[in-house]
Amino acid sequence: MTDSSAPRRDIDHVASGLAACLPALHRALDRQVTARFPHPKPSEGQIALLRFVAQHEGATVREAAEALLMKPNNASALVSQLTERGDLERRRDSADKRVAHLHLTATARERLSEVRELETAFIRHALTSLTEGQRGALGSALDALDALTRHLHPGAH
Repeated sequence: MTDSSAPRRDIDHVASGLAACLPALHRALDRQVTARFPHPKPSEGQIALLRFVAQHEGATVREAAEALLMKPNNASALVSQLTERGDLERRRDSADKRVAHLHLTATARERLSEVRELETAFIRHALTSLTEGQRGALGSALDALDALTRHLHPGAH
């Protein structure tokens, strides 16, 4: 007779492990990037917004807020901060002057690239300390993690 609660325990174990591991991984990576980034590092929310605009050039504040699961006024505040810093440009819609389309500045594009390069370098270095089997398991898990991300955060991809 099979234990029907075994799959549930397995799912609970994986869910609990991911809930504990992923934020810790993110914090550790963020600390390393912050320590090595030669410019004032944008906040996590600012980076998320910049990455969204990089992938969706010309998006509106409303579209960014929806995709990032933010309140529109919070997204608008981030846009104002990033505009003041010279990282974002607001360009008025030709048909509706109330609507602004967001565009990265060259500086923001360059700094986002620097952050991504630092993140990749730190992860690459950490991966070298793992066994070949562990690296293979992580590589195999990428599609599943991407699907999990899309399920939890539909605007992420």
